[in-house]
Amino acid sequence: MAVRQKSLSNRTVAALTVERDTVFWDRVLPGFGVRVYPSGGKVYIAQARERTGKKLPRRVTVGRHDVLSADQARQRAALILARIRAGEEPLPLPLAARANGGPTVADLAERYLEEHVEVRLKPRTQVRVRGVLRNHILPALGRTPVAAVEPSHVIDLQQKLSAHPVTANKAVKILSHMFKLGEGWGLAPEGFNPCRSVEKFPERSRERFLTDAEFARLGKVLDESIAGGRGSPMAVAAIRLLMLTGCRKSEILTLRWTEVDLDAGELHLADGKSGPRAVQLPPTAVRLFEALPRWKDSPWVFPGNDRHGRFGADALDNVWQTLRARAGLEDVRLHDLRHSFASRALALGETLPVIGKLLGHSDIETTARYAHLARDSVHDAAERIADSIAADIL
Repeated sequence: MAVRQKSLSNRTVAALTVERDTVFWDRVLPGFGVRVYPSGGKVYIAQARERTGKKLPRRVTVGRHDVLSADQARQRAALILARIRAGEEPLPLPLAARANGGPTVADLAERYLEEHVEVRLKPRTQVRVRGVLRNHILPALGRTPVAAVEPSHVIDLQQKLSAHPVTANKAVKILSHMFKLGEGWGLAPEGFNPCRSVEKFPERSRERFLTDAEFARLGKVLDESIAGGRGSPMAVAAIRLLMLTGCRKSEILTLRWTEVDLDAGELHLADGKSGPRAVQLPPTAVRLFEALPRWKDSPWVFPGNDRHGRFGADALDNVWQTLRARAGLEDVRLHDLRHSFASRALALGETLPVIGKLLGHSDIETTARYAHLARDSVHDAAERIADSIAADIL
């Protein structure tokens, strides 16, 4: 008798009980299963045909559940299934026994960089991925054969970065994606991904929202900066646009005049973080654009002296640090202006889908980080309504 499970894990396998011998097949890795006996015994198995399809399926015992974890068994099964399909003898050996042969993680990383990172990712993302590979993944696993990497290796890598949970999670995510693509490239066995069971570190989200009073202080400092000739008009205009549109810093600094449609009151971003998108411009933002000078022969809305001829991100950050100090906002980052835009939208009653559209989020889950603010707004509204009614009836 055979029953298909959603996926085999330590928890699901431990909970299996039967009245007669039953094989439970895994949905994650076809051909991987566990045979459960009425006595309570549980044995992992692998079953596959040669790719020619001429022979009957071969079934191989991978190991007992009380000896192997589900993930260890799945990895061994992936190797066995690959050998069977290739017409080779299945060798249910420990993964470490294959440590002296096959492509290494460095080989996989080289292919990953050439065929994915350089082709599909934006330049700034390419830099971050290369940095994680160079500084963390390759020093730890570069010489290790792909087929010999086990969850314990990935966990060790993650633990070494525990002081930097965001970087640790990024390293595991990149490594997992490498193994996923490696299957299609023939560099990793089918269904073989040692990162699958590694849990992410919790990341403390840093959300800072400007209050009405803080917005007012910042606006006053921006005005004084221009009036006193102490600030860069270009930088101040960019900061005001971040406040008024909720755009990302990179979207404003890489903006071209060809993407600005003041008649329609829109920006048509050709290369936003989530792809092309339109940004609505309120009249105040339109007036800001109309007041900006246009440099001859420069396509940029914010031209400057960086290597692309734009006003650089570092230059804007330096101006921001000075201005925020004057406004008493030392803990506020430029990106927090985007969060504050979302916060104000929620306070005014806008829905999460609308805010996601305004911010250019590709899915509602990204916008859902602001859900607690929506609850706060509803709570405040309920309190105001109740207080109003209470004044009449109490």
